[in-house]
Amino acid sequence: MGCGGSGYQAHSITKPAYSVSMSQLASRLGLTVKTAGSPYYELANANNRVLLFTYEGGRVYVNGTEVCRVGTTTQAGGITYVSELLVPKIRGYLISSSYTPPVVTPNIPRTASGTVVVDPGHGGKDPGATSYHGYYEKTVVLSIARKVASYLENRGVRVIMTRNSDTFIELNERADIANRAGADLFVSIHADAHQSRSQNGYTIYVARSASWSSKKIGVAIEQAMGQTGLASKGMRNSDFRVLVRTACPAVLVECGYLSNPSDASLLYDTDFQDRIARSIANGIIAAL
Repeated sequence: MGCGGSGYQAHSITKPAYSVSMSQLASRLGLTVKTAGSPYYELANANNRVLLFTYEGGRVYVNGTEVCRVGTTTQAGGITYVSELLVPKIRGYLISSSYTPPVVTPNIPRTASGTVVVDPGHGGKDPGATSYHGYYEKTVVLSIARKVASYLENRGVRVIMTRNSDTFIELNERADIANRAGADLFVSIHADAHQSRSQNGYTIYVARSASWSSKKIGVAIEQAMGQTGLASKGMRNSDFRVLVRTACPAVLVECGYLSNPSDASLLYDTDFQDRIARSIANGIIAAL
């Protein structure tokens, strides 16, 4: 789906030929730069929202739809430039200012019932992975988990947190919390790490012997998280203790790689944490 070139550069040079700055790109498309800087730019107007992820392999999203790769990005005088070929590609997905939406009933967020146990991984003496920037997995996932809980509660779901502070909880106890509560779903939230900093993206795990319900919810969360703009590594099987010990459907979400500079920056950004949490909650609601 490449549309702006397939290479990736990030060094100070003069303005490259056949390129536009982010502000020029926004101007040509009738948009305004709302968020600027690594690892993504947000361009928007009253009808449209465009996200450009400028790390290697990053994509362009228009109103939640993946359009193409950003391609080659260059820096000159502190300004980010991208291929001008992005202009027609993005324009084809924009909603015209003359567009009049059909008259419909108000869009009321779907509600659900039931009990969901939200499990922020690690905590206390167990920090989990350490990010490229030096912060801990336990801190990042607690923040995301709290946001997930808030979204679910606002839509009618009863939520139990295995931990709501920087405390250590044994793996067996995390699963037992769900079992004692008679939970309808257990969702464990983590962040990944790898020796190779190039590894990036989110992964959904279910147990090897997972029920159909677990797989259904895993697929729903995997699809919903596509709206974050992070790369998807799909749904995988692994017998993590919290997945095999729970009596209810159970899913483990690896939200991204803390060892990857771009993923790590996004996972530490509170606005992006909110985007991840909303996607996880939407996936849960869709499948309950």
